[in-house]
Amino acid sequence: MLPLLCLALVLSTLVPSYGLPNGAPTSVCDNMLPFHGGGIPPLTTKTPFLITPQTTVVGSGQMMKIDIESFPANIVFKGYMIQARAADPPNNIVGQFVESDASAIKLIDCQAEGDTATHTSTSPKQELTLEWTAPDNFVGDVIFNATIAQDYDKFWVGIPSERVRIVASSTTVAPGTAPTKRTTTTTTVPPYRPAQTAAPVAADPIYEECGKSKGCFGFPEGCVDSKNCRAVVTIAVLGARYVFEMKAGYNRPAYVAFGLSEDAKMGDDSVIECVPEQGTVNTYASWTTVGPYASTRLGVPQNIFQVMEKSYNDGVIYCKVERNAVSMVKGQKFDLLNDKFHLLLAAGSSVESTNVNYHDIGRHVSGSPQSLAEVGPVQGSSKLLLRLHGAFMITAWIGTASLGILIARYFRQTWVGSQLCGKDQWFAWHRFLMIVTWALTVAGIVVIFVEIGGWSQVRNPHAILGMVTTVLCFLQPIGAFFRPHPGSSKRAIFNWLHWLGGNLAHVIAIVAIFFAVQLQKAELPEWMDFMLVAFVAFHVFMHLIFSIFSWIQIGGCVSERRSGQRVTSFPMADMTPSRNSMSSSERKQDAAFSGFRKSMLFLYILIVLGLVIAMVVIVVLAPIEAAYNSIKDQIMN
Repeated sequence: MLPLLCLALVLSTLVPSYGLPNGAPTSVCDNMLPFHGGGIPPLTTKTPFLITPQTTVVGSGQMMKIDIESFPANIVFKGYMIQARAADPPNNIVGQFVESDASAIKLIDCQAEGDTATHTSTSPKQELTLEWTAPDNFVGDVIFNATIAQDYDKFWVGIPSERVRIVASSTTVAPGTAPTKRTTTTTTVPPYRPAQTAAPVAADPIYEECGKSKGCFGFPEGCVDSKNCRAVVTIAVLGARYVFEMKAGYNRPAYVAFGLSEDAKMGDDSVIECVPEQGTVNTYASWTTVGPYASTRLGVPQNIFQVMEKSYNDGVIYCKVERNAVSMVKGQKFDLLNDKFHLLLAAGSSVESTNVNYHDIGRHVSGSPQSLAEVGPVQGSSKLLLRLHGAFMITAWIGTASLGILIARYFRQTWVGSQLCGKDQWFAWHRFLMIVTWALTVAGIVVIFVEIGGWSQVRNPHAILGMVTTVLCFLQPIGAFFRPHPGSSKRAIFNWLHWLGGNLAHVIAIVAIFFAVQLQKAELPEWMDFMLVAFVAFHVFMHLIFSIFSWIQIGGCVSERRSGQRVTSFPMADMTPSRNSMSSSERKQDAAFSGFRKSMLFLYILIVLGLVIAMVVIVVLAPIEAAYNSIKDQIMN
């Protein structure tokens, strides 16, 4: 149990905490449009959230309450922004909210003090009640408009409430004016927007003419079609002129860069960088190197391109440059007229004075060399081997290794008298599962080395942990083949070493999978960490259950002390009563609680199998959100 408990404690520190800004800024007071991911558009589907005033008539200067809730109930949201606007032009923001709950409500000043409320944190909320004071000396109708963010990339803008009538304070408000619950439809355009902005959010002009008069390349895969790339580059050929546009806004990048490569791998590539500095965007020519992988501007001619346009607004980098058709960089000729190149696109969150740093926001490579004059779709390189690596390792270490260890530890005195291939059932299944684990691990290592073409340069311990796991896994069957005879004095040493190697490999492999979630290239969702935590918790829980019943089976701690026997909790020791201490009749039948153990094993297999299938699907279809939306669109259409 010790390695499993240690693993649970270690992994509890690995799950990252992901947060968003604490509330909306005043820069979005007019359009209430969050600037997520460099311009993720709001949803235009029917919203599940309601903005419900608790009364439809209130006196001027008096307070009323407004509920933010969902229909159906229990759908959580993480962020919000709400205002009350006069229903008649010029649709000014009116009234003042009350900061009645400092943990969930923050007031901002758009047109007047406290006239807008927003969230203080992104903790999940199922419902929220706000207090609002109607303005003095105002008579007329108001509409509450809200932006509700269910998640970072899933939000609705301009959700309206029913009209609320503001009457003179001397007017008696009739009872029974509370509205009934209703299903609200919405648009992405709040009703108070001026007419010239009432149209749906316009598509980014950088995508215009993609595939027609210019080639476009971006990530994640397929984003050019949806016009929602984290980073994108376009190539237009105007006679002998080669014009490149670059744009990136996801996670407020520190740079976006585009390179030309002969081999689809980083190293000896000519790159143009766009870097925001001191309120403007500077462009640089740079060169990539190997051993270690890096980029530098030193010794690179800066006259191989001319800047045409550049801008940096709300964290979005844009630049447009014209590159010379023929240029010499580091002794290498780049002939855009006659040669074909792999296209490299990258964005990252940090830079230094003479170079950009690792592309932790994203990197994409074209699948084949491209003539820059081609205007058709540019396909990214295949990720099949990368996906196979992830699928193999999850199946091996979450699935077969976990089950094989469990069976070897707790099922030696189960299925007594039944054999498979001339071996006891527990041993036959343990050996089969561990051979599968070994084969999948070796296959996973081979395909990832073929994919990367060498050692990974990513600043993440995943690769080192993976290699340690592979070495330990490779040694286990070799040691088992040379194991001493059960009666040998060296058998106990073998048992300890075999147990230690197997458990170390299992623990390190799971930690490596946790670190894999953080790899940009894997494109895995952040919430996959919680699936891994759920597996670890369930695995530890099942070990505890089996261990408790094993201790009960051999008489518990009290009888153990009385008999002077030692109970071991290690996998290579038999967790059932010692066969030497059993009678002949006891050795021919299952140990006590065997029916319970079989039932629990069946439950373990079902749950672990479900988790493995789910994780493999997430890995193979990554990024899973984009794959889900694509499948849903195909079904809907």
